[in-house]
Amino acid sequence: LQSDDTGNRLRFQLELEFVQCLANPNYLNFLAKRGYFKDKAFVNYLKYLLYWKEPEYAKYLKYPQCLHMLELLQYEHFRKELVNAQCAKFIDEQQILHWQHYSRKRMRLQQALAEQQQQNNTSVK
Repeated sequence: LQSDDTGNRLRFQLELEFVQCLANPNYLNFLAKRGYFKDKAFVNYLKYLLYWKEPEYAKYLKYPQCLHMLELLQYEHFRKELVNAQCAKFIDEQQILHWQHYSRKRMRLQQALAEQQQQNNTSVK
């Protein structure tokens, strides 16, 4: 029974690490160039990994954009396009733009919240 727990823990860790690697467009390009996306067993494995979208598993992800990539990898057309380095470069650039926008938006929201709290503290006195 203890070896089952160890095996399950190891499988969980390996699948967690692999799913998060899918957030890297350059890694996806690497897999595409080596023909992994043409292998039916590998494509089935990607389908199996969709369980990571469930909240009880997704909470362990550090790079949630990997779930979007996992979803896109369910489509043959997307898998075929990843062979093209320009496709991977475009995805990489879009992710960077998204992060920059998200960071700026989050900073503005935090500033607004801090100002509101400061006003609330001032009006209470």
